[in-house]
Amino acid sequence: MEKLDIVTYPDKFLKKTVAPVENINEEIQTLINNMCYTMHQAQGVGLAAIQVGYDGSLLVYDSTPGENNPDSVKALINPRIIKSEGSIISENEGCLSVPDFRSDVKRCAAVLVEGVDREGNPVRLERDDFLAVILQHEIDHLNGVLFIDRISVLKRQLYKKRVAKQLKNKK
Repeated sequence: MEKLDIVTYPDKFLKKTVAPVENINEEIQTLINNMCYTMHQAQGVGLAAIQVGYDGSLLVYDSTPGENNPDSVKALINPRIIKSEGSIISENEGCLSVPDFRSDVKRCAAVLVEGVDREGNPVRLERDDFLAVILQHEIDHLNGVLFIDRISVLKRQLYKKRVAKQLKNKK
């Protein structure tokens, strides 16, 4: 398996809405395997294809992080939120593409997500738990939305200033 580079803010590619995955071929299977490996190496619980530079509607997630259960890692291709309800605060949410920053984010309490698995079988997930938050976060990525787009303007501006300063200091 290959560890992929994770695209980080402020890269404009992250703001792109991805294209649907048309063929679940060997290239997609390899990408899924590499994304799962990359996600675990980075100690993440979810990863969208756009975060590793791939323009396709694909995400991976680990429904039981930290348990080292290979069956808990799943891929979802062309996922869509069909229905959502309620409201919760996802506390201390973070993102592999937004390093060194965490914030509370308003999310839906429950979601119904549909897509297909890596074999092309239909998947329907009704969730009202931590996985519901992961799915919302990763599907946002596929639509060009970062979690910092869902926080207060003040917190977002502070983070943007910090990143700009870090980038300036690297030059």
